[in-house]
Amino acid sequence: MLIIFSGLMLGMLLAALDQTIVATALPTIVGDLHGLNHLSWVVTAYLLTTTLSTPLYGKISDLYGRKKIFQVAIVIFLIGSALSGLAQNMDQLIAFRALQGLGGGGLMALAMAIIGDIVSPRERGKYQGYFGGVFAFASIGGPLAGGFFVDHLTWRWIFYINIPVGILALVITSAVLRLPLPRRARTIDYTGSAILVAAVASLLLVTLWGGQTYAWGSATILGLILFGLISLGVFVWWERRAPEPIFPPHLFANPIAAVAFAITLLVAAAMFAAIIFIPIYLQLVDGVSPALSGVLLLPLMGGMLVTSIGSGQIVSRIGRYKVFPVVGTALMTTGMWLLSHLGPHTSHLTAAEYMVVFGLGMGMVMQIVVLAVQNSVSRDDIGVSTSAISFFRNIGAAFGTALFGTILTVRLGHWLPILVHSRTRLSLSSSFTITPRALHALSPAVRAGVIESFVRSLHVVFLVGVPVAGLAFVFALFLREIPLSDRRVETRVDNAVDGAGQELGARSAVAVEAGAG
Repeated sequence: MLIIFSGLMLGMLLAALDQTIVATALPTIVGDLHGLNHLSWVVTAYLLTTTLSTPLYGKISDLYGRKKIFQVAIVIFLIGSALSGLAQNMDQLIAFRALQGLGGGGLMALAMAIIGDIVSPRERGKYQGYFGGVFAFASIGGPLAGGFFVDHLTWRWIFYINIPVGILALVITSAVLRLPLPRRARTIDYTGSAILVAAVASLLLVTLWGGQTYAWGSATILGLILFGLISLGVFVWWERRAPEPIFPPHLFANPIAAVAFAITLLVAAAMFAAIIFIPIYLQLVDGVSPALSGVLLLPLMGGMLVTSIGSGQIVSRIGRYKVFPVVGTALMTTGMWLLSHLGPHTSHLTAAEYMVVFGLGMGMVMQIVVLAVQNSVSRDDIGVSTSAISFFRNIGAAFGTALFGTILTVRLGHWLPILVHSRTRLSLSSSFTITPRALHALSPAVRAGVIESFVRSLHVVFLVGVPVAGLAFVFALFLREIPLSDRRVETRVDNAVDGAGQELGARSAVAVEAGAG
């Protein structure tokens, strides 16, 4: 089991590492490729294609088996990584990052679904906690590696490093992973997939273009909003009629899954606000190197690592899980509020304390809500439900990154003309790439104005994150709980709850038999 698990963790490490290793290198990348206006797209392109491909991976793996599709996802991811490292301009980098995302969409979702196939619900708490530890490790190692490559090699190595890790994951899963074959033939809802792509892409473009490329009241933005909302409505209508829907309607009738989806979306949005923008703050406001900015993120990621593994171990022992998302989202809300107080005179020790609070909260939430969902559905729905929660994690990350990136850009557009001397205003707005090197080259007076502009803009970014995390806390209060089973079973929950507030009952149990993969 440990060898199998190591192969799954390596696959998940690829996806997790790629979401974090880019953070410390972003200022250097946009300076090298001259694309500050496309900064959010470097992250968002990956998250968008990851988000849109994730539901399909769940269905395809139900059709052809999870082992094959997991390995296909690794191969696609590695091709995208190699091409991203070779990119010569921002357009190429964004396109290749999108290709990476097509592979990344299957890595996390299928790794967690495979654990759902072969491990009992109660034991899953421990393994899901380890998966959370993998993400925390990637969150620590990613910024550190990204900073090291930028300082000592080249930012292109943040993509090349994926290749040996991916090859090792392929070797391990090919040699030892054996999974049950699909029980019945299924079809893929290509129509629903196309409608979902149209809806998500349209609404994401609104957050990226609104107030920057186009005015909020422009025909383009209003048209995208209208088209996106109509597409969502059509998608809901279609899913109720499709023979094999991407997101079966009964998943959303399940009160545990529905609440878990909402928590996941909100927590991912808040999480990426911290992971993406804290390194930018450290490099541009505190003036530290990319490598040191990765080191200074250790308190955040260390807190996440401790609570992710610790909460998984405790859940496996006591068989209950609700307390962790409640406490975790409360800590995240507090941590985000503390981060909004960062400024030029904030010591690194104080910033570390703020980050620890946020990280401790993050580690208690993500993997626990995956466990809650898997424990509340039948085995036939393990793949699609795990893909659904990965979808909402990715959609939260994509919209969160785009939203907070837009807020930063808009607020910079407001503060730079006010705080920077008028003679340099035009050059800053038209050609300034705002990399650490470019910032250091400015005169002291101009540099002070730019830094103050960043501080005030980032203050708004983190402040907006407070109600986002707070809303996740509200949803966590409504997360219902079913005691976790000790057997390797499939559980299905009744959607009804009696008037006295009795817990949801579990019914039907079928042992999961190991078979050929």
